Amino acid sequence: MLRLAVLVSGGGTNLQAIMDSIRDGRITNAEISVVISNNKNAYALERAKQGGIDAVCVSPKDYESRDAFNEAFLEKLNSYKPDLVVLAGCLVVIPEIMVKAYPNRIINIHPALIPSFCGTGYYGLKVHEGVLERGAKVTGATVHFVDAGTDTGPIILQKAVEVRQGDTPKVLQQRVMEEAEWKILPEAIHLIANGRVRVDERNHVVIEGA
Repeated sequence: MLRLAVLVSGGGTNLQAIMDSIRDGRITNAEISVVISNNKNAYALERAKQGGIDAVCVSPKDYESRDAFNEAFLEKLNSYKPDLVVLAGCLVVIPEIMVKAYPNRIINIHPALIPSFCGTGYYGLKVHEGVLERGAKVTGATVHFVDAGTDTGPIILQKAVEVRQGDTPKVLQQRVMEEAEWKILPEAIHLIANGRVRVDERNHVVIEGA
């Protein structure tokens, strides 16, 4: 059974998609051991509690330095002994010490088709603002492993979403969540939990049995 630690900062819609997928059998061989947030007011923590899952806040406001916060965050994470760390709307920059501690065991959902609209400055609603400013006709979402760069780790799954005339960032964000994020993040977890994902010598993801 794959033990998941889900890291969140806000409402937790992707967390809910994971919880629903485990309940409905779309994710097998996996369970959520803990939900950790950097934000004590994150509704995702309430979602976890309602689901009978440990909900923990580790806030940078409680530490004198970023390094102290990073160490405390990693210590709390390690205490749950997760097999896979899932960034589900987590706005914390994952420190190098955590990446090194969990090589190819941290995944992230990015609300665009990497390598477009990714990297520093592109997060949350800003991604969708960038898509609309550029006049892109297609956007989507990407699940990828986390490495030392920003949105540079091996890509696991992607799903395209149409950009429609008249879209606002909020409208586009909702469509990307509904049509892509809430589908491919649970699918990626299911594939990993069932031993179907590996990273080859080129640092590319290979899905076994695809």
